[in-house]
Amino acid sequence: MDQLKEKIESASSLEELEKIRIEIFGKKGALAAEFAKLKDVPGPEKKAFAEGLNRRKAELQSLFDTRLEALKEAALQARLQAEALDVTMYSNLSEKGALHPVRETMDRIVEYFVAMNFAVESGPMVEDDFHNFEALNLPKHHPARDMQDTFYFRDGMLLRTHTSPVQIRTMMRQKPPIRIIAPGAVFRRDYDLTHTPMFHQVEGLVVEE
Repeated sequence: MDQLKEKIESASSLEELEKIRIEIFGKKGALAAEFAKLKDVPGPEKKAFAEGLNRRKAELQSLFDTRLEALKEAALQARLQAEALDVTMYSNLSEKGALHPVRETMDRIVEYFVAMNFAVESGPMVEDDFHNFEALNLPKHHPARDMQDTFYFRDGMLLRTHTSPVQIRTMMRQKPPIRIIAPGAVFRRDYDLTHTPMFHQVEGLVVEE
C-alpha cells in the first residue's frame, strides 16, 4: 500500500501517471490481484477483508485524482509559457496610418500661409448670432439666417456657417497689423451630391492699419 502511494506521489508526468494507473487500477493491476484473493478468504472474514480493500482503493483513487489534477495544471502552465507571445516585440507587419485627404489638404494650406508669416487662429464651432451674422453686416432678414441654411439651437446659439467669426473675434481682441488664417469645420443645412452638412473652410484676413 505504501509503495503504491509513493509511486503515485512521485509521478512527474501525465504519461508516467497513466502507466501507474494501469499498474494499480487496471484489470491486471495490483488492486485486481488483491480482490482476486477474496474468493480464498474464509466466510466470516470476507466482509472485513472486502471493506479493507475498498478503503485502500478509495485512498489510492483519491491520491491518484489529486496527483492527476496537479500534473494537468503543471502541463497547462508549461504549455502557456511555451506559447506565450511577447506583445512588446516589434512587428514589421503593421502598417502606418495615413491622414484623411481633407486633413492633409488643410495642413498643406496652413503650412503655406505660416511660411508667409500668417498666424493661425481658431474659434468655437457653436457660435452666437452676433459673431456669426450681426458683426458681419448680415441683417436679421438676410437669407443666410434662414432655418433652411443654418443649424440653430433652442437657446439661439448655432453651428457656425463659416469661419468668419474667428476674424471678428481676432479683430475685437487684437489691434492691426493683423495677418491670420482661420481654418476649420463649418456647418450648413445642405445635403446633395456636391454638399454635406459639414465641410471645411480656410479664410484669410490681412489688416495693415
